[in-house]
Amino acid sequence: MGLRLASGLIGLAVVLPILFYGGVGVSLLVAFVVVVAMDEWASMTTRDLPGARSRARALLIPAGLAVHVAVTHGPESARVAAVAAAVMLGMLVPMFGESNVGKAGTEAVRNVTGLVYAPLCLAPLVALRGREDGIWMLLYLFAATWLGDTGAYFAGRAFGRTPLFARVSPKKTLEGAVGGLVLSGVGGFVFAKVGHLPFGVWECILLTMVLDVMGVLGDLAESLLKRAWNVKDSGWIMPGHGGILDRVDSLCFTAPVLWLWLAYRGGG
Repeated sequence: MGLRLASGLIGLAVVLPILFYGGVGVSLLVAFVVVVAMDEWASMTTRDLPGARSRARALLIPAGLAVHVAVTHGPESARVAAVAAAVMLGMLVPMFGESNVGKAGTEAVRNVTGLVYAPLCLAPLVALRGREDGIWMLLYLFAATWLGDTGAYFAGRAFGRTPLFARVSPKKTLEGAVGGLVLSGVGGFVFAKVGHLPFGVWECILLTMVLDVMGVLGDLAESLLKRAWNVKDSGWIMPGHGGILDRVDSLCFTAPVLWLWLAYRGGG
């Protein structure tokens, strides 16, 4: 627990000043997260594919970064070209690099999934920080994403009896999920009052609860993959917390939803 807390505090000490300052630092920070996430994805998805790890890393890290940079900073034509090229490479590299057709097909599917997971789903973080109210929007997003985790943890410990999705994440309970939803609703009310956000009170409460649900789904989605590939943690970069993907799995689902919500209401 002490290691987990210390690691988390160090991470916050590094990340928060960058987020508050904004500008190119945020772009570099998110790009760094994408690079580490691609390395972790390459390691996780090749555990049962001997000889594929170095090939996957050589493809996923530069291609994933290229997709992310094109989506966050490039014109529309560059975005389409980068995603299309990455998907094609994700399929072609194992086709020519792996002689076993079955393994090549499995590697191709995992490559393509990885190239559109973190690189695309984390891109809205850069766009959100670029807004005039960007720092408040990011603080709100992080709070909405992780308040549910906190509420679920304590409610689950106190009242948890009913499994939420046992075959994917045996420790999560329905009671914990309800506790997280309640705490996220309270957090939405508080942010509506003090967060300098473009949402009314009821919209902010509803949006925060939607983001909580999406965060839970994002966490379950990564748990599904780790369980399928027999992996406990996605990596080791954050002692006590696991890897980068373990920390941003919920954000990969909540960041796009918040960005789409703003775009739909005309505030993006």
